[in-house]
Amino acid sequence: ETLQRIVCTLANKNDEIHNFIDMLNHTIKNVQVNSSNVISELDEEFDGLYSILDEMKGSMANTIQQEEAHKIQALQDQLSQCSNALESSEELLELAAQSLDIKDPVEFLKVENIEWIVTMASAFRISLKPKVSDSMTHLMVDFALERRMLQAVKFLPVPKPPEIDLAACLVADNCITVSWKMPEEDSRIDHFVLEYRKTNFDGLPRVKDEQRWELIDYIKATEYTLSGLKFDTKYINIRVQACNKAVAGEYSDPVTLETKAFVFSLDSTSSHLNLKVEDTYVEWDPTGGKGQEKIKGKENKSRSGAPSPKRTSISARSSARGSRDHFTGESYTVLGDTAIESGQHYWEVRAQKDCKSYSVGVTYRNMGKFDQLGKTNSSWCIHINNWLQTTLSAKHNNKTKTLDIPVPERVGVYCDFDGGQLAFYNANSKELLHTFRTKFTQALLPGFMV
Repeated sequence: ETLQRIVCTLANKNDEIHNFIDMLNHTIKNVQVNSSNVISELDEEFDGLYSILDEMKGSMANTIQQEEAHKIQALQDQLSQCSNALESSEELLELAAQSLDIKDPVEFLKVENIEWIVTMASAFRISLKPKVSDSMTHLMVDFALERRMLQAVKFLPVPKPPEIDLAACLVADNCITVSWKMPEEDSRIDHFVLEYRKTNFDGLPRVKDEQRWELIDYIKATEYTLSGLKFDTKYINIRVQACNKAVAGEYSDPVTLETKAFVFSLDSTSSHLNLKVEDTYVEWDPTGGKGQEKIKGKENKSRSGAPSPKRTSISARSSARGSRDHFTGESYTVLGDTAIESGQHYWEVRAQKDCKSYSVGVTYRNMGKFDQLGKTNSSWCIHINNWLQTTLSAKHNNKTKTLDIPVPERVGVYCDFDGGQLAFYNANSKELLHTFRTKFTQALLPGFMV
């Protein structure tokens, strides 16, 4: 036996090692693929940077060329004006020199307005200062700051992995609320990404035989509720990663959460002889010409995050069954095979549409063979009557309270044994139908009456 246990342990360890090897090989491939992707993205970023620099260079060079053309045009215009003035001045100088060579006063007076012509020469009105400067230093570029910025370019800081807070996580109904926190405050976090994957395994993630990841993106808060899950199912590798505007961090350590259920079956040995009982299904046998009633009970859905009870031991069940007789008379009743002795538990019951009358509730074991559910001080129930008009009522200790509420398709039963609370819900809308408050002094059994 010792060797068998050791061999079994070693075989399990070998499975874990095989799984770990598969995960390592998968991780190596991911590292190679992700590295290539990052290098491609880096090339794209630098190509984009080069493109921006080339565009800026072309724009700035165009500005310099426009400035050059403007200055050259202005200087050429001024050069042309100076050349014309100089040519005119030379002609005037020659005319003035010829006039000065005239010795005869009569002839000299014949030269018309020579003094005024020389005085108004264009050479006297021309500015001998260039209209524009030849300096182009105002178009020089100082890239010292940009160079320092480029030299300071480094890989962006990656957000640290969040930490899933198991104490704050809640499993309720068919929902799981996942809560997490950052190891240290990071104001650059923009959003979170949550992934979960269904599995039936505990422990480390497995590469093979796993369903695909389900991803929830752009979560702004530090918690998220997964809804629409199934009961008795584990959701392994719930993990979260933090993202800033540019990069996502590593995922948090995976956690395993389970939607637990209160699991029980209907005990055929405790049922009325006219009832046909199969696990979670009870049908009124039409013996005696009566109509047929069908009710499907106990869809096994856990409402509370508290652990559901384990099934009672075989010996406990046997003793319970051995002390029970079939219900008789008008008590068309069947009980569950698992007792509630502590904790918080939830289950649901769905009736067929043609079911005319049924009751759903709990009872102590001491319910008599002729007793009906809700008509004793040791049983509590919700009764639905669909005969002439549909009515809904709560019953306990032979007292009935009519409830002015639409009859639900599914009735949810929530029992807080330690807190002394029994509540009935519309399982679809989660609307509260009725609550009994009492101190339970004995173990409870789920009960159904049709």
